[in-house]
Amino acid sequence: MGAVHGGHRPVPTAGPFPAPPGAAGPFHVTRVPERPARAARTAAGGVPSAQAAARTAARVLWAALVAVFTLVLLVPGTAAHAAVPAASVPAAASPTASANPGQVVVIGVPGLEWDDLDRARTPNLWGLVERGGSASMSTRAVPPPGRSLICPVAGWLTVSAGQRAGAPGDGCAPPAVPRPGPDGGASVPDWSRLTAHNAAEVSYRPVLGQLGQLVVDAGGKVAAAGPGAALAAADKSGNIGKYAPSIGGLGDLAPYRLVVAEVPDLAEAWLRERPGDGGPLAALTDRARREAVAAADRGVGAVLGRVPPGATVLLGGLSDTSPTAHLHVAVARGASPGGAPYPRGLLTAPSTRQDGLVTNTDLTATVIALLGLEAPNTVVGHAWRSAGPGGGSTAATVDRLADDDLASEVLREVRGPFFTGLVTVQILFYVLAAVAFRRGWGGSRALTAVRGVATVSGAIPVGIFLAQLVPWWSLPAPMAALVLTIVAVACLVAALALAGPWRAHVLGPLTVVAAITSLALLADVMTGSRLQVNAVGGYEPVTGGRFYGFGNIAFAVYSAGTILALAGVAQWLLPRGRRALALAVCVLYGGLAVFADGWPGWGADFGGVPAFLAGVAVLVVLLSGRRLSVTKAVLIGTAGVLAITVIAVADWLRPAEQRTHLGAFVQQVLDGEAWAVVTRKFGAMLGITVGNWPLTLLSLVALAFLFLVLDRPSRWGASALGRAYTLAPALRAGLIGALVCALAGFLLNDSGIAIPAMALTVAVPLTLTACVRALRLSPPTTPGRASEPAGTTAPPAP
Repeated sequence: MGAVHGGHRPVPTAGPFPAPPGAAGPFHVTRVPERPARAARTAAGGVPSAQAAARTAARVLWAALVAVFTLVLLVPGTAAHAAVPAASVPAAASPTASANPGQVVVIGVPGLEWDDLDRARTPNLWGLVERGGSASMSTRAVPPPGRSLICPVAGWLTVSAGQRAGAPGDGCAPPAVPRPGPDGGASVPDWSRLTAHNAAEVSYRPVLGQLGQLVVDAGGKVAAAGPGAALAAADKSGNIGKYAPSIGGLGDLAPYRLVVAEVPDLAEAWLRERPGDGGPLAALTDRARREAVAAADRGVGAVLGRVPPGATVLLGGLSDTSPTAHLHVAVARGASPGGAPYPRGLLTAPSTRQDGLVTNTDLTATVIALLGLEAPNTVVGHAWRSAGPGGGSTAATVDRLADDDLASEVLREVRGPFFTGLVTVQILFYVLAAVAFRRGWGGSRALTAVRGVATVSGAIPVGIFLAQLVPWWSLPAPMAALVLTIVAVACLVAALALAGPWRAHVLGPLTVVAAITSLALLADVMTGSRLQVNAVGGYEPVTGGRFYGFGNIAFAVYSAGTILALAGVAQWLLPRGRRALALAVCVLYGGLAVFADGWPGWGADFGGVPAFLAGVAVLVVLLSGRRLSVTKAVLIGTAGVLAITVIAVADWLRPAEQRTHLGAFVQQVLDGEAWAVVTRKFGAMLGITVGNWPLTLLSLVALAFLFLVLDRPSRWGASALGRAYTLAPALRAGLIGALVCALAGFLLNDSGIAIPAMALTVAVPLTLTACVRALRLSPPTTPGRASEPAGTTAPPAP
């Protein structure tokens, strides 16, 4: 689930759920076929036996598997086209290299945010937006230790490398002034120290000087204006062919294929307000920021006034100038890599698959594509593309992009408190429910209340994502708005589960809630994953760990909901003698769910596929009436590994510009970089598991409630879980499958304990709902009061 070529920026650990790193995954829908068995039919009704049904399901699964692999291997461009909606990407914008390579002028304005723009105060920036494509920029670089913001030097070096880069030190410092060289050139001071730091301390292994070196090797000239621009334009030796402190000192720009200009006003104003040695962070005052932005606008105007005709202008706010990280401005004007000009409207990129969102590593890839050069494997971004001509006004575009940054900012403030409250409420509910079960306090009314609250609790996870349909972050009290929206959605889902005729069945409400959870997230991931962007359980564009597909928390909710929903459907079919149909439904929808989780155009989930496959396979094996042996478990695990390998290699066989992170990981394996990626992911998994004790505590309490309360004799006699298993045997298969998936997900993904914690948040409350109904449908087995001792039958003594 974590992206194999990237990681995530550290975020404040105010709550138990840090921002989910991003992730990557194969497009896979395979399962180990059941071991062939002799066919058997009952003589009376001709109903297939468990073995025959399992064989039928295996054949269906094998046929689906062959079809999927045929599609993947014979139609290699399918995933790439699915990655970005075809309607939003002009056909001419797809090539890696520009159809008409020309000049590129990069303007870096570190710290520039969309909220800074104003028609009157920033006329040059406003006019640039009016005449080009715009997006929010996620500044994916390496922050100082213990910080979540990106310093200007790290932002410039990331453009140079096309990969996340960092700078030595514990704080932010201004770029060093280059040393003058012959013929108007210059060299970056301490370049060897910067390269050594990134080689030894940065796990992404950025190649500093890569952008400038590519242009020089192709016979082009490079010019830089400003110390920060020198960092981005330098070659691998730290040299710049032409350098000047400002754009005016470069003279005529026509001879240069690449010009990088720094507009440092915001960064300089911010760095003057705080020390560069890791001291206290401070924000610019409103007045100081307005003045710095106005000065930056004049600087941008000076650069635009010198741009040669026909050159493409790329502007980016490459780093932060505030105590917290933000999304920044990205604008492209002029010819795109396909030759057509960038129209007014939103930009996008295959790296994000979100309209109006790009990254700073995409900026490097865009420059390389515009110059007609071939991007090396160490450049991880993709060229900016138009998301389609914009129909709204410039003011509407600016407001929309500023609102995206506001949503990310509010999310960072509410995520920690929200999940802390969720963990606290969940544990308190388990304690009260345990008292009701073990002591019988409240009698049948307490059981009814427990069932209702448990159903709402099981719907909270899907409510986290459906709440994104409401712009809660823009309301005056966003925390209260978030909680009320999620609870309202969960109550609506629970009301539907408890209102229909299915409420009388043991697994009725469970099946409805789980099915809504599965279908909602499936539909979301198939249509762009918008419900996960800036959701408290989704991904945060500022962090830059993941921008599309299934994040780790969403995967945990989705997989648990899918497996439990399939168990509920199977339970409805099995008593009617439809075992073969039940298994076929589980195989087909379970296969679709796994496929959607891994397919690069949808879920793009690397570690989730083998875990999900294992959970669904265990469900099918147990529903078929077979025992889950060690041999079957090994076969299931092997199938998952082989499927991921085949799909990742198939992705790698496509052209580099069409690959997802699956193919990128194969390339990293070939380049000898896989161990660094695995080590980084394993470290993240351990850090989350060990450092976030609320998650661990929630997981332990949920498991204790499941096995020490529900699975043991209660005030009403036999264990509630045992009664539920008796009335609905498919629940056992579903619960075991969900737990297997959660455990495998914990081991295979960099979010660690977050995956079982959220899977249990779905599974345990819904299991409790089923257990309460089972108790109500079963006669009590509590022993009655002992009778009086029987009198003696011996004759009376004489």
